[in-house]
Amino acid sequence: MIKILLFAYLQEEIGKDSLSMETDGCSVQQVKNYIHTHYPTTNLDQVMAAVNEEFSFDEDVVKDGDVIAFLPPVSGG
Repeated sequence: MIKILLFAYLQEEIGKDSLSMETDGCSVQQVKNYIHTHYPTTNLDQVMAAVNEEFSFDEDVVKDGDVIAFLPPVSGG
């Protein structure tokens, strides 16, 4: 099982700050697809991903016991 941490508007859209996913190993993109399947209004196209606190790419593999965080872009002024 992996733990998925959500931040900013993702928390608001999904209504939770974290999710769990059973996996034997999958890509970051597959985790995004899993979230989109269960929460179709969620847009993950522009979010950054971090696996175990290291920035990751869509093709990176997430394994059982990992923590993946999705961080939307931040704007300010």
